[in-house]
Amino acid sequence: MPQALIFDVDGTLADTEQWHLAAFNHAFRVEGLDWHWDVPHYTRLLEVSGGKERILHHWREVQPGLRDLDGQGVAATVERLHALKTAAYEEAVRDGALTLRPGVPALIEEAAVAGVRLAIATTTSPANVAVLMRQALGADWRRRFEVVEDASTAPLKKPHPQVYRNTLRRLGLAPEGCLALEDSANGLRAATAAGLATVVTPNAFTAHHDFAGALCVLPDLSGVRLRDLRARLEQPA
Repeated sequence: MPQALIFDVDGTLADTEQWHLAAFNHAFRVEGLDWHWDVPHYTRLLEVSGGKERILHHWREVQPGLRDLDGQGVAATVERLHALKTAAYEEAVRDGALTLRPGVPALIEEAAVAGVRLAIATTTSPANVAVLMRQALGADWRRRFEVVEDASTAPLKKPHPQVYRNTLRRLGLAPEGCLALEDSANGLRAATAAGLATVVTPNAFTAHHDFAGALCVLPDLSGVRLRDLRARLEQPA
């Protein structure tokens, strides 16, 4: 049996990306920018980990000569846009726009009953994590997850393995005893670089990614139980 299940958040625990996309576009409108990210463009931008990083990447695409002459203008604008986007996303989540992906609640509950430790390893902001999990699992959601690593504690974005290495260190476990759950190529690369076997459940924004090296790729976690994960881990390499 796995000693711990380590969950990514965006796209893994819940299909969040369409709501993140809507929130980015809301922020651009509020700031009076003529930017509008459609689904194909945002899908490409998801190859860049981190919301602020995506904003800056896009800005440099539309303005190749972008320079921050005073050391504050560009950074301050990115911060403001990201704050507006985060507020809009949180409002959508509080309004009930999101639920956990199929099979996720049952697997979390089974793990808790079986004594399998639970952790979160994401490089999204702690505010995004908290609002989603509070809405999905209730005010005491934090009790279910022994370790929560996010952008505030692991600033190096996936595919860098920092967030998974931090999680394993705090759990006090070797990677061989744990299982990561991801939805993207960057997440898979981060987890495997930390030595973790990884189950991937893609979504509409990541289905085209290369998942070579995953333990398995499943449409979602419907019907997946701990015994199924143990069987996957016990399969010869």
